[in-house]
Amino acid sequence: MTAMEDRWISISQLTARIKQTIEHNSDLQSVWLRGEISNFKKHSRGHMYFTIKDERSKISAVMFAGNNKSLAFEPENGMKVLIRGRVSVYEPFGQYQLYVNDMEPDGIGQLFIKYEQLKNQLEQEGLFREDMKKRLPAYPKKIAVITSPTGAAIRDVISTIKRRYPPAEIILYPVLVQGRDAAPSIVRALKQAEQHPGIDVVIAGRGGGSIEELWAFNEEIVARAFHSITIPIISAVGHETDFTIADFAADVRAATPTAAAELAVPSLIDVVQQVSSFEQRLHLAMNNHKKHGTERLKRLQGSYAFRYPMQLLQQKEQELDRLMDRLEKRRLLTLESSLSSFQMLQKRLELQHPERKLESSRKEYVQTAARLEKVKNRYLLNKQSEFHHVIQKLNLLNPLQILERGYQVSFDEKEELVSSIRQAVPGSRMDVQMKDGTVRTKIIETTHIRKWDFEKKEGEHNE
Repeated sequence: MTAMEDRWISISQLTARIKQTIEHNSDLQSVWLRGEISNFKKHSRGHMYFTIKDERSKISAVMFAGNNKSLAFEPENGMKVLIRGRVSVYEPFGQYQLYVNDMEPDGIGQLFIKYEQLKNQLEQEGLFREDMKKRLPAYPKKIAVITSPTGAAIRDVISTIKRRYPPAEIILYPVLVQGRDAAPSIVRALKQAEQHPGIDVVIAGRGGGSIEELWAFNEEIVARAFHSITIPIISAVGHETDFTIADFAADVRAATPTAAAELAVPSLIDVVQQVSSFEQRLHLAMNNHKKHGTERLKRLQGSYAFRYPMQLLQQKEQELDRLMDRLEKRRLLTLESSLSSFQMLQKRLELQHPERKLESSRKEYVQTAARLEKVKNRYLLNKQSEFHHVIQKLNLLNPLQILERGYQVSFDEKEELVSSIRQAVPGSRMDVQMKDGTVRTKIIETTHIRKWDFEKKEGEHNE
């Protein structure tokens, strides 16, 4: 029983053995594949999950964020790529898958990258701006068609224009539409069409094909020529869903050459119908105008002016007389007002006459001089009075005046003032200053007196 049980293994064990077998096979650890991407999904964490397939088989693949961050392009469904990676097993599902290390576009993918880079460059330069697009003429006389002379595109364009608008003249500029020399051939034809006198619109394009066959219309020189041409140009490359760079640079893009021809010219049937409609509207407008004019003429003929012209003329004569009277009154009032203003200005001018101004200034001068003389005399009297008052005060303080009253001043031998008997030494000399001279004396003795005796003598002397 134990030996039989050892033969059974779990699903996980089987999956692990398969994984080990694959990972130990060196041919499966470095594989180079060419295929097409489908079911592409980029996870929020940056990992890419997709299926790589060919005509008969497909395999699940994953490219982790660490490997895909250096890609020079953005993978998408339908893109053919070259892949280098390894094969292993995703154990939870028991599914083998490809772990991608490197990836690059294959063939068409390279063209796609080139297309996107050039498209972004020219868009940044402003070649595709809508405000720079030229309007197509409503009724072109000459139409330049730049395409292959042997392709289906020229037949479609010619038949459509002749059917819709036979008066238009078609001028064909045959060019190569694919291959290495196609782009220079298209540019030369555009320059020739621009130099041709009278060209109203240009149709440039070709029939449908693969991206490689249409590549001439993705070349930079063609796109710049489409943008710089001064004549309105329609891009007519025969593809419905995809756009060439020339489509973006052209003034108008048409899905097919036939659609380009329909955009370039109006339908003659529609034009005839439109002209007929305009003609009917014009006749209707003229009839209405004539009707309204006739009615107005009848109203005027029946009006008062036509029935009684003399009465109307007389009425207008009276209105003219009334207006003339009003005009004469207005003239007299204006004249009177002007005269009054003139007289007022004349009086003001006389008041401002220089002689009046001079006389007034003279009177003002005399009055000012008289006021100034009075002020001067009053000021002088005040100052004289103040001077006499100060002289009186000085006289009161003058020591000579005291001497006049009988007082004397004594000086010792050192010519110092003697104000006390303590300074008078017996036997010394002393000079006594009187009102009219000096007496030199010799001190014999000094006697003290009391204050009340001095005051008594002073009182007696005053009496």
